Amino acid sequence: MFFRNLTLFRFPTSLDLSDLETQLAECALKPVGPMELSSRGFVPPFGQHGEALSHAIGESMWLTVGGEDKLLPSAVVNDLLQKKLAALEEKEGRKPGGRARKRMKEDLVAELLPRAFVRPVRSDALVDTKLGVIAVDTSSRKNAESVVSEVRHALGSFPALPVNAEVAPRGILTGWIAGDPLPDGLSLGDECELRDPTDSGAVVKVQRMELQGEEIGKHLEAGKQVARLALVLDDHVSFVLGEDLVVRKFKLLEGAVDQLESTDREDVAAELDARFALMAGEFKRLFAVLESAFRLSKAD
Repeated sequence: MFFRNLTLFRFPTSLDLSDLETQLAECALKPVGPMELSSRGFVPPFGQHGEALSHAIGESMWLTVGGEDKLLPSAVVNDLLQKKLAALEEKEGRKPGGRARKRMKEDLVAELLPRAFVRPVRSDALVDTKLGVIAVDTSSRKNAESVVSEVRHALGSFPALPVNAEVAPRGILTGWIAGDPLPDGLSLGDECELRDPTDSGAVVKVQRMELQGEEIGKHLEAGKQVARLALVLDDHVSFVLGEDLVVRKFKLLEGAVDQLESTDREDVAAELDARFALMAGEFKRLFAVLESAFRLSKAD
């Protein structure tokens, strides 16, 4: 269990989360109904290995929004609809009007929903009450907003907003591969994405290459700027940071994971607890670097 992406939001550190478990229980996941397309609610982060709907280590909490989605492909619906329309046209000698077609489609969906397959989904989030940050394990802003919305629904009020930088992230990222000093502990990886300043300009994606080499330098001289940049923190964490401040390809390296391998745990719950503790600690260090480098605004 390690997050792969981090979409970040800030909330006031004064927020009272003392009754969180009770509030989450009132919004626990319920099975999707026969006439529903989807259902969302909180599930135990430990899955079948735990019952609590949150797991806390110090100021860090692990929350999981679970879901059930009905699989009803539009291609299947449209194919059956066309067959019904053709049969009706042959029977009555005329094509159904727009309203009739819409009603037939709605009736068809209602007929198919109870028999549709159900796909389980889950989205994990790390909540750090000291930092006032919630990190959702997704690179999709829409999916992250959905998780934050579920937390807001459970708490009644959750004034969380996407992280905001007081400096231009693209300028900072570009400066780092152009020779500006990186924050302590941070080093360049081997991947970046360069873009022309104009929206319709060229995009160059580079992988497995020396980022301060001559080829990259020519792109910078041509006016391209860095939109995404691979970085490494203290040989413990590698990640790709975007100008949208979303952390992608988040990975704990051997320097961090060795701490797990040094202990013997047969209990699955204990293993998940140890992994979350390790990840939460590395996230704190990473966020401290990002907060300082990009002057991230606080929510208080």
